[in-house]
Amino acid sequence: MTIAPLCPSPIMQHETVQMAHGAGGRLSQALMQRVFMPHLHNPFLDLLDDQAKLDLPPGRVAFTTDSYVVSPVFFPGGSIGELSVNGTVNDLAVGGARPLYLSAGFVLEEGFLLVELETIVQSMAEAARKAGVVIVTGDTKVVGKGQCDKLFINTSGIGVIREGANLSCRNLQQGTSLILSGTVGDHGMAIMTSREGLSFQSRITSDCAALNGMIAAMLDAVPAIQAMRDPTRGGVAATLNELAVSSGVGIEINETTIPVKAEVRGACELLGIDPLHVANEGKLVVAVAAADAAQVLEVMHSFEEGRDAVIIGSVTNEHPGMVVMRTAFGSRRIIDLPLGEQLPRIC
Repeated sequence: MTIAPLCPSPIMQHETVQMAHGAGGRLSQALMQRVFMPHLHNPFLDLLDDQAKLDLPPGRVAFTTDSYVVSPVFFPGGSIGELSVNGTVNDLAVGGARPLYLSAGFVLEEGFLLVELETIVQSMAEAARKAGVVIVTGDTKVVGKGQCDKLFINTSGIGVIREGANLSCRNLQQGTSLILSGTVGDHGMAIMTSREGLSFQSRITSDCAALNGMIAAMLDAVPAIQAMRDPTRGGVAATLNELAVSSGVGIEINETTIPVKAEVRGACELLGIDPLHVANEGKLVVAVAAADAAQVLEVMHSFEEGRDAVIIGSVTNEHPGMVVMRTAFGSRRIIDLPLGEQLPRIC
């Protein structure tokens, strides 16, 4: 009697990401049900359609997208998950929009630990809850080992711009005050000092945070705020230069007023980096008429994210398109854009 060979049952339980998790079959469904849906489920996502059907309030819509490739994916003060949510929320909010919905696309490296992936997804869900947004659609792809570094995340966001808001980097005028919401360089230095091979006595924590609540309160108090930007890649230096060039004005700042934590300053000195060129993920640069600056500061100081807010400079008609800093020694120096990426893979 001939006995037909038995076909073994497929293995459905894995501790790491498999190529089959991105193939659209049973393992893809298992990944969704094990990792994503328990933390991200909501009436939009639960349908598992190829699109989310959304109801938007009347008004102009703001739309943004960003990709996150930070290394390491876990760092003091956060993870790539929180970063991907907060970063996109802030990009909407600085344009005067109320963030509502996000999408999330994942590129996973074969072999990435599923328990770490779930921790990241859970952090995204918590960050979205705190920011008052909903992740309504997404996608997952898997690439071979060595073809990406653990995981990359893309998030896109939609929000509705408040009526009457006209924030633009082209709005700056002579006499405009420039406010910085807090200490600079925290995120970039948290990433750098946590990387393998670097050892620092002080533990620097990222400032990763969603700022939409504070921004909404600022606009309620002073609807005529001219511009807001979150100084991420390139830091405060890049943001100020973008504002100066876009508005065709000069900007003057005072070194002694710029808040920098002692441990961040020390790390920057060791690495030979200007703190103004280091990325932030929970800070704002605000341009507002001088007459309104005190009121904006009062609102910012009432929030944890803005407790260290301070006026760092003003707009001038001199040296248009340039940022000039008055140093602690009384001299003046130009704050230019960095020539290249001093801190790779920080967001």
